[in-house]
Amino acid sequence: MSTDADGGRVSGSAVPENSALVLVALILVAAVANLNLAVANVALPSIGAAFQSSQTTLNLIAVGYSLGLACSVLYFGALGDRYGRKIPMSLLAAWAPTDSVLFIARLGGGLAAGMAFPTTLALITALWSGPGRTKSIALWSGLGGAISALGPLLSGLLLEHFWWGSVFLLTLPLAVVALLLAFRNVPAHVNEGSDPVDNLGGILSVVLVAALVLGINFAAVPNSGSLVLGLAAIVLAAGVAFVIRQRRASNPLYDLHVAGRRVFWVAACAGIIVFGTLMGAMFVGQQFLQNVLAYDTLEAGLAILPAAFLMVLIAPRSAKLVEAKGARFTLLTGYALCLLGFLTMLLVWKEGVPYWKVGLAYAFVGAGVGFAGTPASHSLTGSVPVDKAGMASGTADLQRDLGGAIMQSILGALLAAGYAAAFSAAIVAAPNGQQVSNSVESQLTKSFAGAEAIAQQYPQYASQITAAAKASFLSGDQWAYIAGIVAILLGATLVFAMFPKKDDEERLLASYHAEDRAR
Repeated sequence: MSTDADGGRVSGSAVPENSALVLVALILVAAVANLNLAVANVALPSIGAAFQSSQTTLNLIAVGYSLGLACSVLYFGALGDRYGRKIPMSLLAAWAPTDSVLFIARLGGGLAAGMAFPTTLALITALWSGPGRTKSIALWSGLGGAISALGPLLSGLLLEHFWWGSVFLLTLPLAVVALLLAFRNVPAHVNEGSDPVDNLGGILSVVLVAALVLGINFAAVPNSGSLVLGLAAIVLAAGVAFVIRQRRASNPLYDLHVAGRRVFWVAACAGIIVFGTLMGAMFVGQQFLQNVLAYDTLEAGLAILPAAFLMVLIAPRSAKLVEAKGARFTLLTGYALCLLGFLTMLLVWKEGVPYWKVGLAYAFVGAGVGFAGTPASHSLTGSVPVDKAGMASGTADLQRDLGGAIMQSILGALLAAGYAAAFSAAIVAAPNGQQVSNSVESQLTKSFAGAEAIAQQYPQYASQITAAAKASFLSGDQWAYIAGIVAILLGATLVFAMFPKKDDEERLLASYHAEDRAR
């Protein structure tokens, strides 16, 4: 589809001029954000050893980038220019002197990426139509997920030769290439509006998401009840204020009328769980591979290749399945495969497990996201008017970022709580457990890296400490996998009960479009 001088949509062909280059540019811009979502996961054991970090701090470092993106995609996507400014934060993360600074750098990088990421899907929606749009969204979704899954592999390769901070420099060359391609090939001023941005609504959305994700992470930290209750109060207050503001604002940041459409809100919820499943699997899985199976960083990165391969392989086919069977059928197919992935992790990921069982779980999750990612994004863009493409794109980005932040936070909090509880029980049961001081117990129970540090200080007990740390991690990750299974089942139930079948979906979409034309 071509555009007129003002960037408006013109009827005609279903694709823009130089469509292949335009799509590559948009996917690469999104890839910079997607890759940053996962680069820290494989480095977490190294970071924990370097800073003696607690499991909660490692959780925050892992989730920091997706937290920043989740906070910013709705608001900063409306304010920022097309590409964001991630380079300074990448450099700060690479040479962070403390784990607290590292978390702040990751958070800042995600906030900056929120200026670029939301526009990619909005431009696909504006420049393509019909089956061409579905295919383009499938490639955007599948390649985006695959690139994020490749983050651990590329990070592992760097960690074989450089220090842990090198993983945060990984996206800089890609960012330069993406910027040049987008500048040369992507049409300017497509579907832009002149309406003012709802700044108050944007600030409320940032506060709401930040408080929610931080509250989940600190829920497992001892003696943080007051902090968690305070964050919960902020979530409630910000949520109520955001809804009131969006109902009263003349130009709301988020059109609640459109968001209330069944195809839209069910797809939004479904996508949060689907993409969160992928990020959660990588987050816990990378630590399992290195801490329990003693994989080196490169081996741990290579282990996730089945997920990336199947996402790329299946994404174009999922587009055809959406056209033939509808979004509901395709979503449920993806959910079933994600469920098989987490069941495999729960039941067979034990100490000494052979790689094929590790790869099988990742393959199931990758195939599931490959199938479900396309309809989750396509249904959002298909159920809104063209002038709300930015809102749909922001929601699609929010699926990945908020889903990743929430699922990593929940799984990380349960991993931390389960690990600490199991190690505390092991200390009590040990013959010389009463000799363990409070400070040593605190170090042992705060993270696997903390236990390894104590093992180095007391070499005569190193084997017992390491064995207890592995057993405790395996206890904690069971809690995490069960939570993932529950989330997948809840999402599948929602899709099965509430998302319309193909004929009903087409009827609803037609009614939405008729309503939009009449407005």
